[in-house]
Amino acid sequence: MLPHEEYVEQAYLFKALGERLPENVPVQELMLQIKNELLATTRLPMAIDFMLAELKHLGTMSSAMARLPHYFTPFQTYVIAEAEAERGRFDIRVAVEILRHEAEYRSQGGSPQGVFLYQFECLSRNRLKYDPGLGAMAQDPVFDAAWKDWILIVRRQVGLVDFADMIYVRSDFYQKQRQRPGEETEPPEKPMLFGEKEGKIAWANRKKDPLYLFAALQRHLGYPAVPRPKKLDETQGALPLILNRLERLETRLKLMEEEQKKGGIDLAKFYGGKQP
Repeated sequence: MLPHEEYVEQAYLFKALGERLPENVPVQELMLQIKNELLATTRLPMAIDFMLAELKHLGTMSSAMARLPHYFTPFQTYVIAEAEAERGRFDIRVAVEILRHEAEYRSQGGSPQGVFLYQFECLSRNRLKYDPGLGAMAQDPVFDAAWKDWILIVRRQVGLVDFADMIYVRSDFYQKQRQRPGEETEPPEKPMLFGEKEGKIAWANRKKDPLYLFAALQRHLGYPAVPRPKKLDETQGALPLILNRLERLETRLKLMEEEQKKGGIDLAKFYGGKQP
């Protein structure tokens, strides 16, 4: 895990990239500009120098992030790699927004439960590949050995077992329901990874769309929401198009008026004032 200031600066880096990418400025120039705005006491400027070198030689950031596993998590590397894939449809602007929100949550002392649910929702909403995505999540330093084992179980069972059920059976709420009145509490066979509230919400959302589960967890427990692609404002280009069509209609009306006259249409003006 990185110090608090590193996550703060990471969040600023991804936020600045997301805001300045629509300006059609090369990523190398943006990274160099943002580097000068970061705190020199953090390790992020050195990481950016390495990323700039990789951008010049290979044209990708993910290759540099993969070679800095002590600074960038495998999930961060996977998200950027999917955005840089030639055949993919994952927008780089959505990718940096995902990493920005995650860094902000980590800077606030994010829990393993919140990090896992956020990352898993990112895979679900953006239709990313579960197998490499969950494999990258399992290598995150925020998860201990019990979490890593369970994430690998989820990778094998996703699509076969209801996701809400997988959370429910590893929650304190499930363990509480198994306890019978008047009997001693039996220790769980496997460590419980989620609390009672997460278990209740998962139980209430069984056999439903997982997106309902994510939304309920965000409402009741304050887990971070996954950024969604912004819809393009089509009205910006509509006004010039309407004005162009009005000009063409006006030209046609003038030609029709000239045709109705006795002399007909004067073709001389279309030849620069010379007679054909």
